[in-house]
Amino acid sequence: MLKILQGRLKQYVDRELTEVQAGFRRGRGTRDQIANMRWIMEKAREFQKDIYFCFIDYAKAFDCVDHSKLWQVLKEMGVPDHLICLLRNLYVGQEATVRTGYGTTDWFKIGKGVRQGCILSPCLFNLYAEFIMQKAGLDESQAGIKIAGRNINNLRYADDTTLMAESEEELKNLLMRVKEESAKYGLKLNIKKTKIMATGPITSWQIEGEEMEAVRDFTLLGSMIIADGDSSHEIKRHLLLGRKATTNLDSILKSRDITLPTKVRIVKAMVFPVVMYGSESWTIKKADCRRIDAFELWCWKRLLRIPWTARRSNVPILKEISPECSLEGQILKLRLQYFGHLMRRKGSLEKTLMLGKMEGTRRRGRQRTRWLDSVLGATSMSLTKLREAVEDRRAWRALVHGVTKSRTRLNDNNNNNNNNNKRSTWPLFHLRTCVRTSKAPGVRRGGGGKALCRRVPLFLRFPPSALTAAGWAFTSPRVLQLPACNCVATAQLLALLREGERRSRDPGRA
Repeated sequence: MLKILQGRLKQYVDRELTEVQAGFRRGRGTRDQIANMRWIMEKAREFQKDIYFCFIDYAKAFDCVDHSKLWQVLKEMGVPDHLICLLRNLYVGQEATVRTGYGTTDWFKIGKGVRQGCILSPCLFNLYAEFIMQKAGLDESQAGIKIAGRNINNLRYADDTTLMAESEEELKNLLMRVKEESAKYGLKLNIKKTKIMATGPITSWQIEGEEMEAVRDFTLLGSMIIADGDSSHEIKRHLLLGRKATTNLDSILKSRDITLPTKVRIVKAMVFPVVMYGSESWTIKKADCRRIDAFELWCWKRLLRIPWTARRSNVPILKEISPECSLEGQILKLRLQYFGHLMRRKGSLEKTLMLGKMEGTRRRGRQRTRWLDSVLGATSMSLTKLREAVEDRRAWRALVHGVTKSRTRLNDNNNNNNNNNKRSTWPLFHLRTCVRTSKAPGVRRGGGGKALCRRVPLFLRFPPSALTAAGWAFTSPRVLQLPACNCVATAQLLALLREGERRSRDPGRA
């Protein structure tokens, strides 16, 4: 019956809830609000704007919903009377008792709070909180952040509410209005746990005699948000959590009764998700990539019982583990999949914040790498081409698979080994050149001396097609004789030979 009521109630919930509420909604999740926060801070830094945030914490929000006021809210939200009557019958006459060490207390009636474990509770609380925000006038308020013509002054995930404005006075005004309306409907702010943060300077506030702390970082929905919008601290934090998760699995990972492939699957199922939580919104730098690769190799070495003091190459370790796709490649895959998901959503809040611009001017010099820049760089495509590519789901999946497959470290090492083996089968060419120009890799000298223009024989391995691509001819038996003792000409020849080698190895990059 609850499932039927949920289906009947859903149409009214979807109609009344705004996009800023992402909690308990289909197609939305914590990653959306985390990404929204990071993009807002990224654009504030890019366009040199000061943004002020207030992270509201309600004291026992779900347990403080007043039943009598809940029915009034549902009626004003347009929910039909017969549905309200059915919902009221679920809550009427509820009683509870408390079990203690000395027995149980007397039974008492329950007049507050939504039912725990009931599938209707998230919908009812969302409508209750939405009504409070409407009464506070957040939808009509001009205070907030303006991006691509939209005014955004709050982001919510169930009871986790974040207020934002472009000035400290506007933010304080929004907070007081929300606090007053929440108190009218039984929800009380926990001032000690409510924090404020800003991309610029800010001091602590005094609200009704209680101090509201100003912080430089805040953990929102399990992800750390830094005032400057940098993701490096969050990446380090998740790598540390991944190490703790791996250490907690030591009894399993070091067991000799479990096969190595099973241990690899355990790490991928129980450790990597801890690291990758919220990674869709990370802006990863080269230093962060190195940290992620180092963590992954640390996990594999722990599986193989290799101490940190052992001097072993990574290639045999990766061959033994066969991880298929690296951890950094999996993070990139999540980021590209999320980008495609947002680009196919028409007019969504996340898409607006991802692509929109904020009023202001960019600073001089090289700009900081943005999240969208990492997507464009990984695919080597323009935004216009990506817009077209994401519309075809099959083609987009193939593109994502191709990009992430190139991040497989084991395959890269195998390709390098194959190139080295191929180079050893190339024919050996004999040249007579000057000593000072014999700096090509893989060259064997047939003579010595340090005279500037002394002629010495050199032996180089090149594919025969390299000489043709470089525009030089050779005669049997594979001898190249320079016409004159000219250091510059010899250097040009070696440069041309290396260019010919590159072209013959990769004709598509000529």
